Amino acid sequence: MEAFKSVTAKAIPLDRADVDTDQIIPASHLKRVERSGFGEYLFESLRSDPAFVLNDARHAGARILITGPNFGCGSSREHAVWAIEDYGIRAVIAPSFADIFRNNCGNVGVCCVVLAPEDVRNLMTVAEESPDTEITVDLEALEVRCGDDVFGFEVDPTTRERLLKGLDHIGITLEHEDRIAAYEAARD
Repeated sequence: MEAFKSVTAKAIPLDRADVDTDQIIPASHLKRVERSGFGEYLFESLRSDPAFVLNDARHAGARILITGPNFGCGSSREHAVWAIEDYGIRAVIAPSFADIFRNNCGNVGVCCVVLAPEDVRNLMTVAEESPDTEITVDLEALEVRCGDDVFGFEVDPTTRERLLKGLDHIGITLEHEDRIAAYEAARD
């Protein structure tokens, strides 16, 4: 998985609460097990509305998603995070996340940032009114920066370390490769 230290980019303002994983990626696309190729299906049913924010060319290339509370609720499909990552989004900012979704993000390399609702609203307003404005999500400093505004945030220390080092579950295991090899050699 790609390490996440910080990202500075435009943001997509998705002004919705309780966005569930079926809205993020419909179940009809869950037949594959490889992690690539899901970005084109991100918010597929919502994108049928020409006014939907992902259809707005001003947000093309954005790498940060700003959204409402309880993002990623519903079923525990890892494909939802795969779609977000494949679309190019590296960080999601919201007042709250569904626990399983947040954990899946950490497993894939997407940084979830919880900020106070009023701070999320301020960032969303900036992204709506000035879509070329860049926002920084800095995992090393535990800060979100936008212009003169700086918002601190917290991340579980284990998840933070894994994101900073780019370690998925296999990568964590391989950190102990010498010990595993010694154990296996002792068994013979």
